[in-house]
Amino acid sequence: MERRTIGAAALDVGAIGLGCMPMNWAYSRSEQRGDRSLRTVHAALDAGVSLLDTADMYGPFTNELLVGRVLKERRAEAFVSTKCGLLVGDGGELRHVVANGRPGYVRRACDASLRRLQTDVIDLYQLHRADPEVPVEETWGAMAELVSAGKVRALGLCAVGSRSARRRATGLSRDGYEGTIHQLERIQQVFPVAAVQAELSVWSQEALTRLLPWCVARGVGFLAAMPLGNGFLTGTLTPGGGFEPDDPRARHPRFTAEMMAANQPLVAGLRRVAARHGPEVTPAQVALAWVLGRGRHVVPVPGTKRESWAVENARAAGLRLTEADLAEIAALPAARGSWD
Repeated sequence: MERRTIGAAALDVGAIGLGCMPMNWAYSRSEQRGDRSLRTVHAALDAGVSLLDTADMYGPFTNELLVGRVLKERRAEAFVSTKCGLLVGDGGELRHVVANGRPGYVRRACDASLRRLQTDVIDLYQLHRADPEVPVEETWGAMAELVSAGKVRALGLCAVGSRSARRRATGLSRDGYEGTIHQLERIQQVFPVAAVQAELSVWSQEALTRLLPWCVARGVGFLAAMPLGNGFLTGTLTPGGGFEPDDPRARHPRFTAEMMAANQPLVAGLRRVAARHGPEVTPAQVALAWVLGRGRHVVPVPGTKRESWAVENARAAGLRLTEADLAEIAALPAARGSWD
């Protein structure tokens, strides 16, 4: 697989990463099986994927434990990215999450993640969310100390965009990432930001306006979260959803039956492009190739718990879209439905 570098530290990773969250948190928990997820991670590594993206809040904690079982055997092949800064309440519910950016907590969280991951160093340690009660510089300073201590190689920030129609309508926000860029400017003065992780896909292009250019101008890597639109751009979801109650898409405005049907032209366009490249090429691979084409500093991190999909996603690194392909994708209608 093609290799890409993250940030000024030139951290080397495969061009496509693996989001591990769906393996045992937030998506269809009744389907989760540890052995199957382990096979998925191993298959991704075999296919040239190296960046494994997890977080202490996923589970909570169980996702890091899962990744740790793989790292115990194949640490040299993997680039491990995990996160701190969010605490999950009883039951592991997404709706019961609070931020904690206190320096003492950050230090304890890192040590706990290292134990669960069965490694002595985290390649990329990301701040999941800034704590509104703690100056972000204090949190970032504690994370920088972890680099000095040899526990972490580089630091990243997960960006939060606000797509509120009210904010757009009132002119308070053009791309939703003003707050994140302000945070980045502040923490960059404390310790270099190696990577920013934010949503980017064919149906969610908000980051292209200012956030991605900010990263390019400063040599900061960009990890594209949800590059397959929470699975929609794969073309495998049935309009109407049928999601399990614990799947966040069951409550998401863009995944109602009406909106999924309204957005089918996006999938149809990706299918047309895929067909021009051969019967084995899928809409998901086209969607990932489009993200890869946003720049050499961009690494899409699709999440999956299925071995076959992890391999399919990895193969997208070899797909080269033509100018005609890119023009067709650019002409697709904007996605419909709220994305708050």
